[in-house]
Amino acid sequence: MGIGSKLNELMKKRGTNANELAQKIGVPPTTIYSMIKRDNKKADIDVLLKIARELGVSAEYFSEETTSSPIPTLAAHFEGEDFTPEELEEIYNFAEFVRAKRKS
Repeated sequence: MGIGSKLNELMKKRGTNANELAQKIGVPPTTIYSMIKRDNKKADIDVLLKIARELGVSAEYFSEETTSSPIPTLAAHFEGEDFTPEELEEIYNFAEFVRAKRKS
């Protein structure tokens, strides 16, 4: 599966199309359409990085070795001085709420 196939599949999952994606990352739509049509194993790294960032995956997702669905990752670091103790407690409670939803 080439970059174009993976890109097309990912855009469908994200509910976007080539025109919207191109506009968001600042490239001509023909660039996206060309990537999909040619389904090459190589692409301009700058464009690929913009696409990956916009669609919430790593650039490695488009490599030949990657065949699984992308898993979004969210990391956060909270400094105590940025938030009050009550706000930090609320943040941690929300994280627990999100984890609990996964289990149900």
